[in-house]
Amino acid sequence: MAEIEQPRGVRRAGAAYAVAAYTFWGFAPAYFVWIKFAAPLEVVAHRIVWSLPLLALLITAARQWGGLRLLSAADYLRLFICAVLLSANWLTFVYAIHTERIVETALGYYINPLVSIVLGWLVLGESMRVLQWLAAGVAALAVSFEVLMLGEVPWLGLLLAFSFGFYGLLRKQLGVASSLGLGVETVMLAPVALAFIVFWETRAGSGGHDVPDYLLLALGGVVTITPLLWFAAAAVRLPLTVLGFFQYIAPSLSLLLAVVVYGEPVAFSRWVCFGLIWLALAIFTMESVVHSRRARA
Repeated sequence: MAEIEQPRGVRRAGAAYAVAAYTFWGFAPAYFVWIKFAAPLEVVAHRIVWSLPLLALLITAARQWGGLRLLSAADYLRLFICAVLLSANWLTFVYAIHTERIVETALGYYINPLVSIVLGWLVLGESMRVLQWLAAGVAALAVSFEVLMLGEVPWLGLLLAFSFGFYGLLRKQLGVASSLGLGVETVMLAPVALAFIVFWETRAGSGGHDVPDYLLLALGGVVTITPLLWFAAAAVRLPLTVLGFFQYIAPSLSLLLAVVVYGEPVAFSRWVCFGLIWLALAIFTMESVVHSRRARA
């Protein structure tokens, strides 16, 4: 089905929202570097708990609470699996920041779109066109080259790519509104997150932050929800093929942040890996644009 062409003013607003969302995500590692005084699990637990009130306000404003009645037991089970995948993705991301491996997070989010199309082929039976196969093959070659040259698997990047890829796959199958789905997932995680915070604070030698530290941790809710709101605003104003162009802003900015600001070393073999990934993304993007234009015609 052809995508509905939006008026130019609406598309411009959508582009602005998309740039804002992906720019925010691109510079998000700076916030997590800022709160390195807290352990990764503690950061994720606070991120979950402080996202709850913001999500509740968002769902109320959108009048989506009635959607809960339409969810079956199987839907709630899938949302629970989504919650586990999302928390694993967040924990991997925060751990990568704490261990000064921002470059690897960029690698993971570059690979993610290609992982998504392969999962769509494997699980949903979606057809993959020749150039999409070529893009996926070049990305696999890139990862294989890095393993061969460095002697280790970039497991943090792959965990980020595959956890978010499977998350997106399940959410696509569910068809639940993004804010409502995220709200249900967060509620499912909240008891465990809150129990961990209490345990961490009462455990000898842990916790004990001062008020400014807790305020910074609470800011994690805003850091989580704000770009999601902008992304949702962009998604309803832009065709998916156009929105896809903007997804490369975040890992590009994260890579720039890691190299220029934080001085992370990048081996030559990893630059070769990035070059192959960029080639794969160029093939994937150009193929998507040509296919979309042909379908519209």
